[in-house]
Amino acid sequence: MALRQCAIYGKGGIGKSTTTQNLVAGLAELGQKAMIVGCDPKVDSTRLMLHSKAQETIIHLAAEASSVEDLELEDVLQMGYADIKCVESGRPEPGVGCAGRAS
Repeated sequence: MALRQCAIYGKGGIGKSTTTQNLVAGLAELGQKAMIVGCDPKVDSTRLMLHSKAQETIIHLAAEASSVEDLELEDVLQMGYADIKCVESGRPEPGVGCAGRAS
């Protein structure tokens, strides 16, 4: 089966994180392998999957390790509900966001 990707984005407070986590949980319950890569200043894109535990972000871990190249996969990836892979990238540069700069 081919890899499929889905991006959910929009203004703050509209339920993106909740919608994403429910969508991915549903896919996992249907037997699909799933992964969430969060890019949220509140670091809550994976919180429900991890049973309310806030995940360390790649940006934070890279700052502690001096560079992202010093990180291992097990440093940034956690397994959540129904074996969903969870990663939080961390806060994007203000005005840019995860989807890039609008033109």
